[in-house]
Amino acid sequence: MKILSTMGKTLDGVYKNQSLIYKYILYVVTIACIVFFFPRGGKFKYEFQKGKPWQYENLYAPFDFSIKKTADEIAEEKNAIESGQIDYYNYDEATAAEAYQIFTDKFPVVFTTEKFSNRSTRILEKVGKEFLDTIYAYGVLTKADEQISKNSLYLIKEGEARLVQPEALYRMGSLEDSIINMLKTKRLGNYESDFKILFNEVIQPNVSYDLELTKRELEVAISEVSLTRGNVDEGKLIIARGEVVESENLKILESLKAEYESELWTENNFYFILFGYTILVALVLIMLFLFLKKYRPEVFRNNVKVTFIFFNILLMVFITTLVVKYNEAYVFVVPLCIMPLILKTFFDARLGLFVHVLTVLILGFVVPNSFEYIFLQIIAGIVTILTVSELYKRANLFISVGQITLIYIIGYFAFHIIHEGNLDNVNWYIFGFFFLNGMITLFAQPLIYIYEKMFGMVSDVSLLELSDTNSKLLKELANKAPGTFHHSLQVANLAEASANEIGANAMLVRVGALYHDIGKMNNPTYFTENQVTSINPHDDLDPKESARIIINHVIEGIELARKFNLPDRVVDFIRTHHGTNLVYYFYKKQQELDDPFKESDFRYPGPIPFSKETAILMMADSVEAASKSLNNPTYQIIDEFVEKIVTGQMNANQFLNANITFKEIQMIKKVLKHKLTNIYHLRVEYPE
Repeated sequence: MKILSTMGKTLDGVYKNQSLIYKYILYVVTIACIVFFFPRGGKFKYEFQKGKPWQYENLYAPFDFSIKKTADEIAEEKNAIESGQIDYYNYDEATAAEAYQIFTDKFPVVFTTEKFSNRSTRILEKVGKEFLDTIYAYGVLTKADEQISKNSLYLIKEGEARLVQPEALYRMGSLEDSIINMLKTKRLGNYESDFKILFNEVIQPNVSYDLELTKRELEVAISEVSLTRGNVDEGKLIIARGEVVESENLKILESLKAEYESELWTENNFYFILFGYTILVALVLIMLFLFLKKYRPEVFRNNVKVTFIFFNILLMVFITTLVVKYNEAYVFVVPLCIMPLILKTFFDARLGLFVHVLTVLILGFVVPNSFEYIFLQIIAGIVTILTVSELYKRANLFISVGQITLIYIIGYFAFHIIHEGNLDNVNWYIFGFFFLNGMITLFAQPLIYIYEKMFGMVSDVSLLELSDTNSKLLKELANKAPGTFHHSLQVANLAEASANEIGANAMLVRVGALYHDIGKMNNPTYFTENQVTSINPHDDLDPKESARIIINHVIEGIELARKFNLPDRVVDFIRTHHGTNLVYYFYKKQQELDDPFKESDFRYPGPIPFSKETAILMMADSVEAASKSLNNPTYQIIDEFVEKIVTGQMNANQFLNANITFKEIQMIKKVLKHKLTNIYHLRVEYPE
């Protein structure tokens, strides 16, 4: 029994603290995922820049390491090998032998004994064989390979590669000229036409370019390119304090940094490095939790919103890490500014900027040139927060993206000037990355829509769509309950003005006001604003039944909102706009009957308002509805009337959970009085 009691208390504690337990789990899982995305290497503990003095103590080599060549140096060496590569050509022995055989067969046919004497044919045959020997000493190039751009080549003949000059090889196109020159030398020019006929049939190309062997030899040569140039012994001075970081010691420092961050070096230190990363990421996320708990308690209490924030951080870390692993040059293509933009849309500017800065700090462990990256991204994030407003206006997003892109470009120019001292060697393709970043940032609009569906959140864009009185639900309300629709419009105007006065979400209040009474569509004639005749259906009902119908408009409104997929934040206005107040008119009528009854039958189920916006709607709704009963209202009557209604709600503890101050309530009452005075202001009576 004691064990069961202990287990029961434990389960009860888990149930009561399930929200907090979920946050602990989310915290641990997020840390694990972020650290998993991090590079496996360590982090060099010194920051340095070309042309800047070394700000630390004298640095000695902590261990033996090689000086790595830069990517440009390695590329230059490979290009030199490629440009100096000697191509390989194959000599076909069979084709040459076949040419000799054809010569033997064709010579008697061309130089017949009827036309030439025996002595002449012997001399001419000897000259022809000598010419053939000359041609096939190095061979004849195929027509496709006649154009040789290099000064020498390797000719593979009889299994041996010989270095020869391209001029030593014959081309089919120059064959006739070679025959003419040969015969002139031998003073046999009279036999030119006969030799041309003969050798046109005899000579065949037998030398061809060996692409596969040439490529293989090039790969072997490139593979032998050393990635290092020299070594640094342990204990050797690398750079002294105050010494300027220049080309030579810069390469040594970069080599040492690469050694520290390599996976090979960190094999024995892996778990220590992992532990260090975990502590730092944990600190960053603790700062986020502390910020939410102290300055955004309503967000901290909502696990969906906390999950949404952590999901965005994880997404940005994951995408950036993926890009850096693929090619670190593309790191600025990642649209990091889309995160503060979205967070500002769903929450507020301060939260958006805070989360953006924390995310950038985490990414400082992943990206190269972390100082430059952090500086540029924080500045860009600040610009995003300061410029993006009223995102539902399409032009605003384009203007903000243009400003963000401009900040990236200016920042890059500034850092390049600091490093190089001039504008030479500017990587212009980087600007393409910045423009691509801006184009991807425009994806914020559809991403906001996706997030709304995933997390059930509401943005100003959706609120603007919902505020359209031509929407299906509001048109149905206008048709079935025109009085209620007009009442909702009036309440929306009062509530929006009040929200603007105290800095609440005016768009959200307006939308909530437009939909707060949609439940009246089911029984419109039971509500006075929809009664066009003197017949009141409540006259035939007892007070308890009338109260039930009136109270049910809240429940039926929630059901309609669910049916039409209204966001939860809008449904909250339907649920809370009467709080736990009494249906006072029918409550008093029931008291007059002297029949026993339960007060709960005449009280709205609640809950009471739990935000400034829902509290504003309760005040505006009650004041607007009750104002219809005023006869010949004056400013004094309206002043007393508003005070009475709002004070009654305060005395009924309807605003305890609304996070609204007395000062803000006073400001709201002032707005309501001013608006009602304008509404009921009597015009000058015009003469007939």
